[in-house]
Formats: sequence, structure tokens, C-alpha cells
Amino acid sequence: MLFIGRPHETEDMKCGCKLKINTKMIVDRCKTVVILSSVVCTLAVVISLHKLLNHETKFAKPFAPIPDGLYGNYLEPIPEETPSPPPRKPYDKTRDAEAVVSLNAALEMKKVGKDDKALKLFQHAFALSPKHADILNHYGEFLEDTKKDIVRADQLYTLALTNYPEHTGALENRQRTASIVENLDREMLRKIDEKRDALSSIPESNSALRRAKKEAYFQHIYHTVAIEGNTMTLQQTRSVLETRVAVSGKSIDEHNEILGLDAAMKYINATLLYRLRAITMGDILEIHKRVLGHVDPIEGGQFRRTQVYVGGHIPPGPSEIQRLMIQFLEWLNSEDALDLHPVRYAALAHYKLVHIHPFIDGNGRTSRLLMNLLLMQAGYPPVIIAKQHRHLYYQHLQTANEGDVRPFVRFIAQCTERTLNLYLWATSEYSHMVPAIGEPHILTGEGFEEDML
Repeated sequence: MLFIGRPHETEDMKCGCKLKINTKMIVDRCKTVVILSSVVCTLAVVISLHKLLNHETKFAKPFAPIPDGLYGNYLEPIPEETPSPPPRKPYDKTRDAEAVVSLNAALEMKKVGKDDKALKLFQHAFALSPKHADILNHYGEFLEDTKKDIVRADQLYTLALTNYPEHTGALENRQRTASIVENLDREMLRKIDEKRDALSSIPESNSALRRAKKEAYFQHIYHTVAIEGNTMTLQQTRSVLETRVAVSGKSIDEHNEILGLDAAMKYINATLLYRLRAITMGDILEIHKRVLGHVDPIEGGQFRRTQVYVGGHIPPGPSEIQRLMIQFLEWLNSEDALDLHPVRYAALAHYKLVHIHPFIDGNGRTSRLLMNLLLMQAGYPPVIIAKQHRHLYYQHLQTANEGDVRPFVRFIAQCTERTLNLYLWATSEYSHMVPAIGEPHILTGEGFEEDML
């Protein structure tokens, strides 16, 4: 009678032990899962940080270019006419023969040490036959040997190979100069980055920086429309932006070009500058809509439906635009493009878009705005291409059309550095001792690339 309940107690103890063991196993497994999850999350964070570090330029503090107080109403637009095709020059064999004679004379002058005469003869030969591989190769060798200008020599070797890929002399010269020129370009970009970092270190509350942004904003709009032929002076451009009052003697189109660029810059600053997602077709169309909307509201934000002609370049037909623009956007948002230095990336984006020429008008302004959007997202100020360098700007675009885009990239890099110089000069401790930021030497002074071709 006394031992009747003991077997039940023993079974209960066994069940309790099993329950404790099962509970411990479950807890241990949960701990294991938690630990493994933590390890996986840690690895994911490390990989993400690694990717962020590899793309740190894309996450630099954006440069906001818009000063306060530049708002107002717009003037009414007047449409422009479609440009007519340019006449083509027929090929002249006698010019080619004369160019070869001039080349031989230049080589003779080079042999006897008369470099000045040789240079003029090389220039004459090049002007007569700018695609002759022998002329390009010998001209490049002359610049490299006598002028120590390896960058321009490399450009001539490249142009020779573009027109005649099997040219032995140009191929050997190009193989020697390519790596040297690439190192020079990288050093140039490194110096530009140092100036960008110096500008980024200035707090946004700095009064000199605020004044510099305002003045540079007027400069940017003035030079951008002046490249396209707008005759407004800097003072008149500033007056239109600040007062919205028409300038006597100037056309409505010229006023609306200024106001359209102003609207596009403000759209970029308000909607695109701080956005991290990819650039879309709609973004480019919205920019163009504001660029052209005050001059031609029907064509603003619309791809062209007719053929256009741009100097010696005939852009793709209207039926090709949609496909080419999709390809362009795929490149623009690709990892290969984003891995480029920001200045190279922005310059190439500019060139690719203006080469497609997707709009009836406003292609150059839209391309420069896209370029500046990419630069501002990387912490650079919007680049000012001075109207005094309009010939260089179009010349390097033509060189890019012929197969060598590097001179155009270098030109944009030089303009970027000049713009940075403008800001750094205006925010220096001596800026109050110097006249307004619009001093022409800041953007067009000595040391800029001279016209070679």
C-alpha cells in the first residue's frame, strides 16, 4: 500500500527529464540559428560596405548650385525654324597631292633644324589633308620631338590609326605614348579632385560661398546660352534672371533661352540632385522640356520626328532615336560607367547624348545639363564652358566623332578645374580685394589648351 504511487512518480520524473532535454535542444538550436543569422548579416554588411567604398564618389555630398531668390514669371515663347542641311565639300585630289609636297618640305626643314618653318609646313599639310595617315604620324613625331607635346602627338597617332589602322609607324608610336598619356590624364584628374575636396570643406553657411554660387549661377547660364549664339551680355542675363524684365533690343527667343535654362537648372536642383535611383528617359525629357519649353513648347520634351544636320555630323535618323536612347540609358546606369572617374563619366555622357542628337533643338544645352547633374551629384560645381572657347568645344566634339573622345574629356576636365578655381578664388581671404567674380581671366586666362587642329 505504501509503494503504490512510486511507479507513477518515476514516470513523471522521466517525462520531466525528457522535456528538459528537448527544451535544451530547442534552445541550443535556436542559438545556433541566431548565431548563423548574425554571421550572414555581418557578411552582408561587410559586402555592402565594400561596394559603397568602391563607389564612394557617387555618394559624395552633392553640390547645390541654386542661390536663393531667383524666381519669377516667364516670357511668352516664339518657335524657331528647323536648320537647313550644310553644303558638303567635294574631295579634291590636288589638295592631297599638295599636302604631300608640303609634308616632304616640312621633313626637310626638320632635318636641318629649322623647326619654325617645319611647324608651319606641317600645319599647312594637315589643313590640306587632315586624314592623311603619313601626315598625321610625321606631324605627331615632330610635336613629340621638338615641342615635347606628347599628348597632342598621341592624339595625332590615334587619328592616323582611325583612318588607316594598319599604319606601322603610327601603331608603334601609339603603343609607346598611350600609357604615358593615361598617367598624365590621371594626374590631372587627381589635382581636380583635390580642388573639389577643398571646396567641399567650406561650410554651406559661408557667406562668400553663397555669393560665389549666385554669381557663378549667372555665369553658367550666360556662357551656356552664348555658346548657342545668344547675344545677351552677362549683365543683361543677370537682369533678366533677377527682374524678369525684358531687355530692350533683344529678341523674345533670347530671353526665353535664358529663362528655359534657369527653369531646367531649378528642376534638376529640386528633383534630381539628391536622388539616388538611376536616371530615366523621363528625367532627360523633363530637362529638355524646360530647356526648350519657353521657346518651342510643342517640341519641348519630345524626340525629333525629322532629320537634322550638325556641321559635318549627320545624326541618326528619327526612327533610330528610341533604340539609341535606350542603349544610352543602359550604359549611363551600368556598373562600368559608374566605375569611371566622375569627370570622365560626365563628359562621356555629354558626348553620347549630343551625338545621338535626339531633339529638334536644345541638344547641346540638355547634354551640358545632364553632364553637370552627374558632376554635381559627385560634389563638383556645374561646369562653365566659356563662350570664348566655343571653337575648342565644337572642335573636340568633332574629334570625338572621328574616333578619339579623349581630347573632349580633357577639355571638360580643364573647364571643371577652371570652374573650381573660380569658386576657390571667390572664397579666399583676399576675395574682398578683387573685383566681382566675373573677371574673365578666371575662366579664360593663360594656360588653357590652344587650338591645334
